[in-house]
Amino acid sequence: MGTGDIFDQDLQPNPANFRPLTPLTYLARAAKVYANKPAVIHGAQTYTYAETYRRCCQLANALMNRGIGVGDTVSIMSPNTPAMLEAHYGVPMSGAVLNALNYRLDAATIAFILNHGEAKILLTDREYSPVISEAVSKIDRDIVVIDIDDSLATNGDLIGEKTYETFLDEGDPDSEWHRPDNEWQGISLNYTSGTTGNPKGVVYHHRGAFLNALGNALVFGLDSQSKYLWTLPMFHCNGWTFTWGVTAAGGTHVCLRVVDPALIFKLIRQHGVTHMCGAPIVLNMLIHAPDDAKQKFDQVVDVATGGAAPPSAVISAMEHMGFRILHLYGLTETYGPATLCAWQEEWDELSDEEKTARMARQGVTYPTLDELMVADPETVQPVPADSETIGELMVRGNTVMKGYLKNPAATGEAMAGGWFHTGDLGVMHPDGYVEVKDRSKDIIISGGENISSLEVEEVLYKHPDVMEAAVVARPDEKWGETPCAFVTLKPDAGEVNDKDIIEFCRQNMAHFKVPKTIILGPLPKTSTGKIQKFVLREKAAQLDG
Repeated sequence: MGTGDIFDQDLQPNPANFRPLTPLTYLARAAKVYANKPAVIHGAQTYTYAETYRRCCQLANALMNRGIGVGDTVSIMSPNTPAMLEAHYGVPMSGAVLNALNYRLDAATIAFILNHGEAKILLTDREYSPVISEAVSKIDRDIVVIDIDDSLATNGDLIGEKTYETFLDEGDPDSEWHRPDNEWQGISLNYTSGTTGNPKGVVYHHRGAFLNALGNALVFGLDSQSKYLWTLPMFHCNGWTFTWGVTAAGGTHVCLRVVDPALIFKLIRQHGVTHMCGAPIVLNMLIHAPDDAKQKFDQVVDVATGGAAPPSAVISAMEHMGFRILHLYGLTETYGPATLCAWQEEWDELSDEEKTARMARQGVTYPTLDELMVADPETVQPVPADSETIGELMVRGNTVMKGYLKNPAATGEAMAGGWFHTGDLGVMHPDGYVEVKDRSKDIIISGGENISSLEVEEVLYKHPDVMEAAVVARPDEKWGETPCAFVTLKPDAGEVNDKDIIEFCRQNMAHFKVPKTIILGPLPKTSTGKIQKFVLREKAAQLDG
């Protein structure tokens, strides 16, 4: 009997047979294979893959010349522009970690992120100069600000040291870029609302980004003929990693600064768009666009949407206009999409109602995710696959985050038992498809954005006349959900109404987080004095209008 594994004897990893995985190689390959093909279209501006690669190398070299490298953070505040896409390559090509900022956030939150992530350089589109100026004034560290003077920007001032194009001139397009020695090295830092006031920093690694991008290409059917329209913000989970996935397939990125239905229809027709992603609100905007804004097109456009499954009326209306819907599920912590509702041929024979029920499921694992289960959150043991027993959705694999930056306690809690706990409650169907039923976290998903109810409550409690406050999700036809606040005023409160409280919130938080509804009155409580949020959710769901 021999000892040991004969297949490991004298067979060791070396540069010929093992290279760290990184999505940066997708661009290097595309620049060779599709050198003269349009990589990025932005208004009247087009860059080939060869040009895009050289610009990204320039950006990387310019950053390195400024002393930026492994362990450093470079932040960017931009809509979907060529500069934003280039940052997804150029920043990690320098060895640094990319921090794409949510451009809907308020100055205080942006300042927290810049401080917490220790950003050394901030690339910012001129449109956001007011909020960035305020944010930079609040941080306690030095940061270099570079202006993105985008050709389609309509307002804003130049507040930085120089423009992005001038900054690129500091770099050499023919320079060598930094390939990670370890695929576990950080590639990006994304902040999520979580369940506390301050957002948590989610760290992605090169391996996970490489794999999830590849999973997107497989699941969504991307290839070198694909034209991908950027209706999804690139800051959101790095564009669900489609920033890298479209390039992996050699497809074309069609940029979009603003989600404007008329412009979306125009670009679909003009450029032969084949794929796009977005929250359910984007689908509703397209459906309810004025007739004169809608345009017909010959190709079928595949649309991936996340969050709650679209109602049957939305699916039907989209299909009538030439779109085909794919339902995905994931979180910031899973690089965006982690599961899909993989369609089965036999479902074609079902009634519309039954088809919608199938599509409502969050489905099965991505090809690049290892495992998915619905389990008891305490014992981490799977629940029966009976479509009824509620448990928590848990996943594990290489496309789960490294962890939360500077927050080992939260990281440990999220990954207890060797599984990532999503905080979403659901059931497992006998056919192996999961379906989310509720959220254990107090998160409101409005227009694809996560809103922490605790964060909104914290602001409400700062109002001088508010004694108690509780925030829950209220169903909304347009946004999916909006924050609904139940407020008890202090006994000595003056003449305060719901509009006064909403205005106070608008002055103290990002506008998309502001409660759309304020209900004044006593709050229902348990015998121990705990606010009964489930009662408030029922009340919010029954509100008219």
